[in-house]
Formats: sequence, C-alpha cells, structure tokens
Amino acid sequence: MTEKQPVISIRNVTKRFGNMVAVDNVSIDILEGEFFVLLGPSGCGKTTLLRMIAGFEMPSEGQILIGGQDMAGVSPNQRPVNMVFQSYAVFPHMSVADNVAYGLKISGVAKPEIRTRVDEALELVSLGGLGQRMPDQLSGGQRQRVALARGLVMRPKVLLLDEPLSALDAKLRAQMQFELAELQDNVGITFVTVTHDQDEALSMACRIAVMNKGDVAQLAGPSDLYEHPANRFVADFIGSVNIFEGKLTVDEPEQAVVDCPELGRVFLNHGVTGAHETTVWVAIRPEKITMLPAGQAKAKDSPDGHNIAHGQIKGLSYLGDVTVYEVRLESGRSIRVSRPNLSRWDQEDFSWDDKVSLQWHPTSPIVLLS
Repeated sequence: MTEKQPVISIRNVTKRFGNMVAVDNVSIDILEGEFFVLLGPSGCGKTTLLRMIAGFEMPSEGQILIGGQDMAGVSPNQRPVNMVFQSYAVFPHMSVADNVAYGLKISGVAKPEIRTRVDEALELVSLGGLGQRMPDQLSGGQRQRVALARGLVMRPKVLLLDEPLSALDAKLRAQMQFELAELQDNVGITFVTVTHDQDEALSMACRIAVMNKGDVAQLAGPSDLYEHPANRFVADFIGSVNIFEGKLTVDEPEQAVVDCPELGRVFLNHGVTGAHETTVWVAIRPEKITMLPAGQAKAKDSPDGHNIAHGQIKGLSYLGDVTVYEVRLESGRSIRVSRPNLSRWDQEDFSWDDKVSLQWHPTSPIVLLS
C-alpha cells in the first residue's frame, strides 16, 4: 500500500496577538484523504490554527505548506482550500443551487460546467432535486449540507470546517457526524475540522490533535487517545475518567503497583518505567469498573486483594443506555462507575445509599507520569 503523503505541513508555527501566544510552536503533518480534527477547549488555539491554514491569519513564526507550496503571502482566495463556517453563511436571498454555484460564477467557470458541478455537489450531500428551494424552506441540517456542497463544488485539496455542527440540535448533530464521515470517505478530500466536542471528534476523525494552551498535548487516533492518553489533561478531556494520585512502589517488566491513599493499592500486569516512589496518577474509566453488592467483590487476576474498593452510592444518573453512579469511597473521595442497561431492569440493581464493592482488571488502569 502506498504511504499517504502530507497535504498540509505545519512547521514550527507560532501565532501571537500582542503579548498573548495563541499558537505555540506547533508542527503537524495532515495527510492526503484523512479526516483530521483539531480538538480542545475554548481558547486553546485550534480555531486560530485553522484560520492560518485558510489564510485569514498569518503566522508570527513558522511555515504552512499546502501541497508542498509555502503559503506565505498567498491570499485566502488563492489557496487550494475552502472553508465551511459554523454559521453556514448561506445567502438567504439565493436559491440552493445559486448558493452552491456562487464560487464557480466568481471564478468564471462556464455555465454548462457550473450546472453539472452544482448537480454533482447536491447529489453528494443528499440534496438532489432541491436546487430551486430557498434557504428558509430547509431544515438546519439541510442548510448545513448546502454549505458543505458550496465548499465541495470548488474541488479543493482541503475542506476546512469550523465547528460545522455546533448550531444543530443534539440528535441532528449525531446524525450529521456519521454523514460527514461518510461524505469525506466518498469524496476522498482531506477534511480538517475544528471542534470542542470530544464525542464529535471521536466519531468522525482518522486522527485528532488535542490542543491545550496553544500547544498539541497529543496527536493520535481516537482509540489511542481514549485508551492511552499521554497525560492528565488528555485523559480528563477525552471522555469521563477517575484520576487518583499515588506513589509507584513496584515497577517490574510484567507488573507494577501504585499506592493511592484515596483508592488503595492498584495492581497492573505491566511495567510503568518510573523511579521507585515517583508520584504518578492512576486513571480508570467509569465503564471499566465492576460494581457489586458490598462484600461480593473478589479481585480479578490481582494478588493480595489489590484493585478492590468499597463505598456507598451517593448519586445516580439514568441515561437510557447506561446508568452512571457516584460512589463515595471509604476515604471520602467520590468515584464514577457506569453500567450498561442490557435489560429493562438493570437500572433497578442498585439504588441510593446502597453499600457496594468495586473492582477492576489489572489491564484497566492507566498510569500517567504528568
């Protein structure tokens, strides 16, 4: 299989606004044909980085190359990219077809080709036959598709999307996540999307750059970010997680033990590669913890009763597919546990103030050094 080449190379890019550093010495290669997501909280620099790729902002330092060409001094309308904004920016006085055709008309494309390309773009986004409708006759999801079609019709090397689903309601947003991923796979164009929504990023992306304070905290695929976060920020930002501070007391090639004052002794069936008595943080996802009535827990593949904790249910949230429990441990610290509702009655197994035992497999915890 031919190795994919970078279509965008971001090399040591820094962006300053006065004394504020919005993007801090970032280097990323974005590959041909991938769905790439810039993810992070507000103010982390993700939108500024997208705007520099688009040409709406210029780097204070560093280079951005698209298709091997340095973009220094290249205006937005001369770059091989197109941008879809979170507000859609659909012209209300133009029909759907005229909205999609606008960029082609400005570029001087011949009328017969415009008609052909507009029809193709509308079919791609499942709006075939709706070209004569006005934007106010469309749903929010359909208007978003018009914006996508307008970007795709120009056949850019890269389509940039700035929080493209943020204006949609939750159910439509979930539907559009799958549609966007399928669309990107069908057209084969590189998509670069900005979002603060972790679920959105995980569901669509080939790779994700998690940004924090202008820097890339971790760059990896969705499952690697979730299962193998590089640090506490990523672990806490991606999904729900319980994090406990402790000391690394045993570290051998095939096992490690962390003593956590608030959780107890945590046994792992692999080494950590850290100095003895180093302060570390143990992260355990709520779905990787088994909850049983008090006294029933037995450690799974862990010696000396490690990986067991006891507490009392002090809160629960029924979410339909899962129920999330807040358990107050004997140490006074709270821990979250989630249980799938595999039958209609699973949520009735536990209730407020029940005393419970918790256990987890030695492969479940993640040990973080920072």
